Amino acid sequence: MLLSAAVFTLTLVAVSAPSMFVATDAHAQEQKASEKKTRRVPTLRGKVYEQLSRAQTAADEAGNVEEAIAILKEVEDKSDSMNSYEKAMMYNFFGFIYYNNEDYDKALASFAKVVEQQPIPEKFEMTTLFSLAQLNLMQSNYDDTIKYIERWESLNTGPVPPKNKVIKAQAYYQNKQYELAADWITQAVVDHEAEGMLPDESWLILQRAVFYELKQPEKVKDVLVKLVKLFDEPKYWIQLAGMYGELGEERKQLAIMETAYQRGFVESSADIFNMAQLYYYHRAPYKGAKLMEQAMNEGVLEENLRNLKFLGQSWSLAKEQDKAIPVMMQAANLSDDGELDAQLAQILLNEERWDDAIDAVDRALEKGDLRNPGLVYLVKGMALFNKKQYALALNQLAEAEKHQKSRAMAQQWKSFVQGEKNQAERLAEELGAS
Repeated sequence: MLLSAAVFTLTLVAVSAPSMFVATDAHAQEQKASEKKTRRVPTLRGKVYEQLSRAQTAADEAGNVEEAIAILKEVEDKSDSMNSYEKAMMYNFFGFIYYNNEDYDKALASFAKVVEQQPIPEKFEMTTLFSLAQLNLMQSNYDDTIKYIERWESLNTGPVPPKNKVIKAQAYYQNKQYELAADWITQAVVDHEAEGMLPDESWLILQRAVFYELKQPEKVKDVLVKLVKLFDEPKYWIQLAGMYGELGEERKQLAIMETAYQRGFVESSADIFNMAQLYYYHRAPYKGAKLMEQAMNEGVLEENLRNLKFLGQSWSLAKEQDKAIPVMMQAANLSDDGELDAQLAQILLNEERWDDAIDAVDRALEKGDLRNPGLVYLVKGMALFNKKQYALALNQLAEAEKHQKSRAMAQQWKSFVQGEKNQAERLAEELGAS
């Protein structure tokens, strides 16, 4: 895995407003007749309906919530003489007004009283149960969400709609019951697709989040492929690339990122840096360096230690040492330890810039905290040798010999430099004698 996948967040689907379920006497009778086979429901009497209608008018037309509540409380004071359907309708009106006033706790309490009244029309009860499930989900009452949606299912005689399964999935997800959440959201998506419908984006986001929590990256990837195809959002392209990285499919990861870049989706500093890393690991450091250089010039990527260090390493791997050296110098100036100066010294040595290499070694030794201090002495010794300063070179190589990691090479170079020193001294003597 080269890069970790993006962290996924989940937003609950919007909760729709509960139905007022205002019914005339005729409508109530019609509804009652249609449900005669399942339960016998008392009639909503005209005088009760008139009072409820007054409350609705006060709330809707006058916008006077307090007056509407006062009217309903007058009705509630006479509830001993009301039948179950009338009480249910009254509490339904309470719930609806509280909901519109964004007093969700009172709305929940009122709707809960609706379904306590029995008998009431089944459709009315089911509508209210569904609203209770939605509102409890919105209020983070996840156990109650499941309780009410399962009560709805117990009354339902046909197939369970996908949206009901999504609500259950959301509640289980929030309760960290991820296996159950995965089962219900998968059922919802499959059922919806079987009807020839496209799943809602929020459903797929939930499914992706569930699979991520279950540590099932292959399934997360499959959902992201679907999100890319259906919704073509930049974030889904980037997340899909990240998941290919999680799965160890780096070539696909790079291909997705390149496509996203061509589409203009790679814009943030984090995504640009990640893409540059991909180029580096896929032996295309020049592309990564150009990407980072452009982002820095445009002010998208900050010229900080991390970015400059990686840019310098990318130029160096691309064998663009003329570009690597000044960037590495910038990075080294920002670093508190001598490690970058040590790396820079090696590059300068390879470029035959002996004095600059010696200066870089001196800075590295002054800062300290080196992983391989013997190497910098070795580099300085080699640079001094090339300047024909043999005695000084031998001193540095002797220091390199003290360190285990550089000992063998230091000994070889000492032998070679000593031979060159001896030969130079003999030549000088011969010239002097002549």
